[in-house]
Amino acid sequence: MAGLRGSELLILLVLVIVLFGAKRLPDAARSVGRSLRIFKAETRGLVDEGNSDGDAPALGAQAVPPVQAPPVQQAQPVEVQPIQAQPPNQA
Repeated sequence: MAGLRGSELLILLVLVIVLFGAKRLPDAARSVGRSLRIFKAETRGLVDEGNSDGDAPALGAQAVPPVQAPPVQQAQPVEVQPIQAQPPNQA
């Protein structure tokens, strides 16, 4: 959204108001705010649970072993033989 200029944002705002109506926008914004608040509280709860266990590391702090790719087999070169032109059939 950093590439949007003022006129583009104004057009988007007008489109949103036309699509959803001016009466629905405050309710939609309120429900989005509630959802974000609940999401933040739940993620904080998960991080706090991980720290209080003592033996479990915090969320995102787990060490993941690197994945090793299987060895790549080198393709063998293929000999290409030229096609020889055959004389046309004479009847």
